[in-house]
Amino acid sequence: MAARPVTLGDVRRARETLSGVARVTALQSSRHLSGLVGTPVRLKCENLQRTGSFKIRGAYVRIAALTPPQRAAGVVAASAGNHAQGVALAASLLGVRSTVFMPEGAPLPKMAATREYGAEVRACGQGLGEALDAARAWAERTGAVLVHPYDHPDIVAGQGTVGLEILQQCPEVRTVVAAVGGGGLIAGIAVAVKALRPDVRIVGVQAAGAAAYPPSLAAGHPVTVADPVTMADGINVARPGEVPFGIVARLVDEVRTVSEDGIAAALLLCLERAKLVVEPAGASPVAALLADPGSFRDRGPVVAVLSGGNVDPLLLQRVLRHGMAAEGRYLSLRLPLPDRPGALAALLEVLSAANANVVDVAHERTDPHLGLTEAEVEIHLETAGPEHRAEVREALRAAGYPLSP
Repeated sequence: MAARPVTLGDVRRARETLSGVARVTALQSSRHLSGLVGTPVRLKCENLQRTGSFKIRGAYVRIAALTPPQRAAGVVAASAGNHAQGVALAASLLGVRSTVFMPEGAPLPKMAATREYGAEVRACGQGLGEALDAARAWAERTGAVLVHPYDHPDIVAGQGTVGLEILQQCPEVRTVVAAVGGGGLIAGIAVAVKALRPDVRIVGVQAAGAAAYPPSLAAGHPVTVADPVTMADGINVARPGEVPFGIVARLVDEVRTVSEDGIAAALLLCLERAKLVVEPAGASPVAALLADPGSFRDRGPVVAVLSGGNVDPLLLQRVLRHGMAAEGRYLSLRLPLPDRPGALAALLEVLSAANANVVDVAHERTDPHLGLTEAEVEIHLETAGPEHRAEVREALRAAGYPLSP
């Protein structure tokens, strides 16, 4: 049976349902991004929403609409983290028992937070697809209601309240950019915004390694991409949802992709310039702005939706280092040294004179491939940017250290 359409009236009713539950998150101006793009850029801070992402909106609207017998049966969900937390908190607030299936590789902080919000967490499968299969089986076996992460009209309507807030906070907006996984967020935003401001451009952003929407839109129906891979677990979805896909195909102006390097650089920028902790999926709209600022220059003001801030600290450490490397601010070298006293100190003296900040040093003297008088050092440096990185490499060459091109 075809799903009922999602209308502006549905989104407005969802806003009433969420009153006092979901925060009206801040819309923060970014002078740095505005300068880079050449038009005013504002950040919709759903990373500061309850549970750390927009997901509480759709989850609460979906569960609040259940009948008393359905609530008594409990709810079940599958998620890599953000939807899990949204469902757990929404169910707890409404007095409903919740079970959440999470992939075995889901970040431990997200699993812990989901438990703390009141859900029973079950680790299952290697990805969202397998976890979702397990959740469907649980629903059939127990009678619990499946709260899908994106493929339901109530979920889309709840996420659409982000769009209403954007129009209220920035009436002059001309472009909205948001991350796309299954499509619930961008679909909801499009329903709300296009109904009230059809002139506003809606741009969706996917990670290039997990981009199911471009081929699906080209085919005219949802298609599955094989083995999606991205650091942005919040949008690592292999197939669009049927409900959001129809809306995206009709109302969203464009879905573009961004690289892993671009996501890492965007996350670093959000942290350094906006002082906001954002997960990789949440940083993807900023990555789109950085990748092609010219395409937004004449269509501002631009609102970029930072969809979530639930990032594993270990992943954050790796992504920040990757982002610094992508920005030319990180340099890793492996250099041969003579195995004699003072050799390492002499190398560090050259680096100090070049104003390179040493982050980490590993000094190897006993590896079998080294000769009796040889040593090797692996060194990680922080630099001020691409020009400084080139200067550091030239200083090392001038001092006689062999470097690959």
